[in-house]
Amino acid sequence: MTEPARFDRGHTDDLMTFLAASPSPYHAVATAAERLEKAGFRQVAETAAWDGTSGGKYVLRGGAIVAWYVPEGAAPHTPFRIVGAHTDSPNLRVKPLPDSGAHGWRQVAVEIYGGPLLNSWLDRDLGLAGRLTLRDGSTRLIDVDRPLLRVPQLAIHLDRSVTADGLKLDKQRHMQPVWGLGRDVRDGDLIAFLEETAGIPAGEVTGWDLMTHSVEPPAYLGRDRELLAGPRMDNLLSVHAGTAALAAVASGASEPASIPVLAAFDHEENGSQSDTGADGPLLGNVLERSVYARGGSYEDRARAFAGTVCLSSDTGHAVHPNYAERHDPTHHPRVNGGPILKVNVNNRYATDGSGRAEFTAACEAADVPFQSFVSNNSMPCGTTIGPITAARHGIRTVDIGVAILSMHSARELCGADDPFLLANALTAFLER
Repeated sequence: MTEPARFDRGHTDDLMTFLAASPSPYHAVATAAERLEKAGFRQVAETAAWDGTSGGKYVLRGGAIVAWYVPEGAAPHTPFRIVGAHTDSPNLRVKPLPDSGAHGWRQVAVEIYGGPLLNSWLDRDLGLAGRLTLRDGSTRLIDVDRPLLRVPQLAIHLDRSVTADGLKLDKQRHMQPVWGLGRDVRDGDLIAFLEETAGIPAGEVTGWDLMTHSVEPPAYLGRDRELLAGPRMDNLLSVHAGTAALAAVASGASEPASIPVLAAFDHEENGSQSDTGADGPLLGNVLERSVYARGGSYEDRARAFAGTVCLSSDTGHAVHPNYAERHDPTHHPRVNGGPILKVNVNNRYATDGSGRAEFTAACEAADVPFQSFVSNNSMPCGTTIGPITAARHGIRTVDIGVAILSMHSARELCGADDPFLLANALTAFLER
């Protein structure tokens, strides 16, 4: 059994660094890849022939990363142990024709991505980050991490109804940020600004995937600093923990009995149906190619998949002190109480009894407490990449995560102990 997991402030400090360095899915996978490189992993191209050598490898595709470690002497039918997560978060994303404005204001036209809490993006200093594509097909990451944009809220004097009826926001009319002044809106201004900022020659950017982010850094919160406030914890908290766990297993004193894998997908917040989403072919292709590169057959592939287990790690709902009635009356996950096991008998989560036993064993091995989450029967239940992974690949999957408040806000809240406890549980799972 491993040493008991004790709270490590250094791990949460490192999570804060990871969050700040990852304002977009493209930055998140680049940051994860850099950390895996330091642990001895090497990138392999999907267009190249793969070999069956042992060691750590990873594939990058857009905002997704799949990384795996092949132990010395691993047989072609060796099963995988997978930590699944996603890199995207709800936000405001730049439209194809971004330059807009009216009445002397310059604005950026944005589209709503996923299901953000829109009010959390109001009156907040926003930066702009993402990926620029150049004429030659190459891409460049861009991060304007300073106050650049703002979605100004209407003053209460001009809408007294908000005190009685609550704030009502129209996604098209009310969520377009301002970024300056000027009577003449000129097409190409935003991209020209980003080209200049990134040191790219004018006119070279022909495509972009850009999104807003809060420039307020992550921070400890509370009298005893036992809470962590920050952006994109849904679900970069799990990406960070999975990266740390995979690097720890790969750098361990003994070789794992299975092949540990980190699969962090894009587009979970809008259904996962893309070439970089969990409902796409990326994970299956990587696992199959790993089997075949080690001389395996279809029979070996079937045997490997049959013995594979995936922990789908995503944030979940901590009991809210102001809305406790929205939660199941007998299931109240608390922050700093350890990771949560997420259950829904209608398969919105993939956990079953054997999955609970799998996660229990990992937590016991790491001496990590865990909690159970189930939705109030009167409330609709969210979902994750868990059921998608189970159904698409025939892989036994368990849904877990860390309990947070303010999910889908521009700034979320978790317990400062829980990220470390999750990472320890994931490490023990990958080692088994």
